[in-house]
Amino acid sequence: MEQQILAFIKEVYELLGWPGVAVLMAIESANIPLPSELIMPLAGWMLIKERGLEVSYTLMAGFYGGLGCTIGSVASYWLGAKGGRPLVERYGRYVLLSRHDLALADRWFDRYGDWIVFGSRLLPVVRTFISFPAGVAKMPLRRFCLYTFVGSFLWSWALAYGGYLLGAHWERLREVMRPFDIPIIVGVLFLVGLFIWRRIKVAIPEI
Repeated sequence: MEQQILAFIKEVYELLGWPGVAVLMAIESANIPLPSELIMPLAGWMLIKERGLEVSYTLMAGFYGGLGCTIGSVASYWLGAKGGRPLVERYGRYVLLSRHDLALADRWFDRYGDWIVFGSRLLPVVRTFISFPAGVAKMPLRRFCLYTFVGSFLWSWALAYGGYLLGAHWERLREVMRPFDIPIIVGVLFLVGLFIWRRIKVAIPEI
């Protein structure tokens, strides 16, 4: 499966060049499973090192990656704000979510949203899905875009730089990063399970 995705990314780069980086990262940030851990290191190799360009071009890769991520994230943000929030308000009780939870999320994003969004953009897995809850919590859009771009620029630049350094062996970077996906996924599932357990414990009085 990953080889098919890789072939698709290469075709996009051959067809579009630099704008292809923004297109692919926009797709990745719109909750579609297209790993940035493949998109950006390959850009560092295929669009920079292989063409004999200087390492400073990795900053351009970071810019296009950050731009694409911001575009895709805004789409996911609006989906959460316009669609997700009304659904939670109306049907949330059926999945153990209440208006109190929404109010709590609003306060958290109002107080810590900048760091939540920025920090999430620097983490595998989580970075792709933070936009939707930010939209549900109605984090101010300008702040959301600013911290999304800054965090995504750093993430994209670092991966492109790694791909540049490794050259034709850029895929080793993906191999190094892949083991970190599992602890993050386990941590997220643990938090979700803890939330569900607490909700069930409140909903069902002890006998």
